[in-house]
Amino acid sequence: MLKNKKIPQKMRWLFWSYDIKTLDFDRDKDYIISQVLNYGTWDDVRWLKKTYSDDEIKKVIKNPSRGIWFEKVLNYWCVIFNIRLKKDLFQKAIFRVNV
Repeated sequence: MLKNKKIPQKMRWLFWSYDIKTLDFDRDKDYIISQVLNYGTWDDVRWLKKTYSDDEIKKVIKNPSRGIWFEKVLNYWCVIFNIRLKKDLFQKAIFRVNV
């Protein structure tokens, strides 16, 4: 299903630390989904929903990567998908700037 898929050039800014040609839709699924939900526009989210199922997206939200999510963004997607995260898991997922 994802073999011939490509990340649109207009979305390359979401993946600033990668060459988008080398991203693998299966291997890098968590990263791709997290980046689009965290930083993307509504058009980017529409692309994401055409690319991955709601179950795949929910799985990434239910198992958030440590320290990469903006608090309000993660909270928003939890509300949209009716996901309740344990407080400690939610807090560990939040990006914090140490000043």
